Amino acid sequence: MHYPEPISKLIDSFMKLPGIGPKTAVRLAFFVLNMKEDDVLEFGKSLVNAKRNLTHCSVCGHITDKDPCQICEDQSRDKSVICVVQDPKDVIAMEKMRDYTGFYHVLHGAISPMDGIGPEDINIATLLKRLQDDTVQEVILATNPNIEGEATAMYISRLLRPTGIRITRIAHGLPVGGDLEYADEVTLSKALEGRREL
Repeated sequence: MHYPEPISKLIDSFMKLPGIGPKTAVRLAFFVLNMKEDDVLEFGKSLVNAKRNLTHCSVCGHITDKDPCQICEDQSRDKSVICVVQDPKDVIAMEKMRDYTGFYHVLHGAISPMDGIGPEDINIATLLKRLQDDTVQEVILATNPNIEGEATAMYISRLLRPTGIRITRIAHGLPVGGDLEYADEVTLSKALEGRREL
C-alpha cells in the first residue's frame, strides 16, 4: 500500500531500529500520528537530547552524561576488580543485580572475523592501560556466551595471562527456573562444565 510521504518516511525511520519489522513500524507510525502534538515534540526532544548529551566515559567506556561516569567516580567501589562487558546495556544489567561492587570496562563489541571486527576495533587498548598501575587483581570476563563473546574472552585472557592478574569467566548454563528437557546441548554442556561442590 502507498502511504503519504511523511508517513512513509516515519515508517522507514522506525524500521531502522533493531527488531522492528514493517508491520510494527506501521503500527508505531500510526500510534505517533494519534499522539498529542506536545507528546510528539517531547518524544522528539528526548531523542535529540539523548544523542547530543550522552558520551562514553573516558575511563570505562560506559554511556554517561558526565565524564568520568558515576560508577568510575564512586570511591566506595572495589578498585581491585574490573568486569569486562561487551555493551553499556550489560553494565546496566549487572548493576540491577546489586551484588557486584567493582568497576567495569565496556568493549563496545566483540571480535568477529566474519563481520570484519578484529581486536583493534573494540575497546581493548584502554583496558590494557587501566591494568598498568597494579591496583587491579582480578578481571572478570563477562562477554556474551556466543561464538564472538567466547572468542573475545579467550583473546583477552591470553593477552592478560602474562600480567599475573587473576582472570575469571562468568558461569554459563541453565537459568534459574529453567527445565533440563528444554535446554540445548551447548547450554547443558556449559552447565555441567561450571558445576560446583555443595
